[in-house]
Amino acid sequence: MRAGGTEDGMQPPILRDISPFVRCVKITRSEGLAGEWLDYDHVFTYIEQGKADFILNGVKYEASEGDVILMHPLLKHLIYAAPGTTLEQYIVHFDLYEDEEREKWRTIGITDKRQLDVPQRERTLERMPSLVRVRAADRVELRRQFHRLLELYREEDSPVRRLRMKAIAVELIALYLRSLDAAATDGVETKGWVPIERCIAYIHGHYADPDLTNARIAAGIGFSPGYLSMLFKEQFGTTIHKYITSVRIEQAKRLILEGGATLTEIAERVGFASIHHFSRIFRKETGVPPSRYAAESKRHHDHQKGESET
Repeated sequence: MRAGGTEDGMQPPILRDISPFVRCVKITRSEGLAGEWLDYDHVFTYIEQGKADFILNGVKYEASEGDVILMHPLLKHLIYAAPGTTLEQYIVHFDLYEDEEREKWRTIGITDKRQLDVPQRERTLERMPSLVRVRAADRVELRRQFHRLLELYREEDSPVRRLRMKAIAVELIALYLRSLDAAATDGVETKGWVPIERCIAYIHGHYADPDLTNARIAAGIGFSPGYLSMLFKEQFGTTIHKYITSVRIEQAKRLILEGGATLTEIAERVGFASIHHFSRIFRKETGVPPSRYAAESKRHHDHQKGESET
């Protein structure tokens, strides 16, 4: 029996009567990624391209093309893809069951303390394996189902649309379950997870400080700089400094996409001492200057908006 799995390939009986509510469907594509998330709903992630480390409650999974990561509510997860690594993810946020109160929540991420109270029936998948490798024969079907779900998600709401989305969500969960026995992957306990977790939390809370250093982080969380650097390098294959840079670039991308701030303001908000330093590092990490990234993002947004209005 695999850790978190079920005996003799048996699936929990309760899965026979699920009635999913699909909250969000999206494709994300990034050149490198560094971040930590906590969601109140289930997150189904299919890796279409690239590879990344997913650390789920201190357990590391090395995910790559063809893998599905299924994360249950309130599962703290950190994702790290090295700079220059193209990572494309197909993502679905959903509840296993319809719930009139929970369906009012459309934003992603916890914004209300009530979201920390997860109904017992939404905990059905907590002991299931978090990562499975989808068989090659099933990947075409998974992509087809996902893209149909994405199309429906973008359509105007209606009872028929919701019913179709529910049916496809069940199909995606079934594909995950079908992959369990042959391709479930055990994670590896992350050595020294407590200091690493504190380090990451400190970085995400202080990346806007241009003077953030290894020594300052170590002092802030009560560990020696050398020990912290060694652990970080061992688990992520990168330095703390490079991780800080990845976080700053990801936050800069987010602010660019949100709009409303100049590139100079964004550079300051994410911890760069000058617009020149920001532009140089942004181009080094993404391959394009921030001004071009902003222009391309705006064109893509306008194109999608035009399609949705036709």
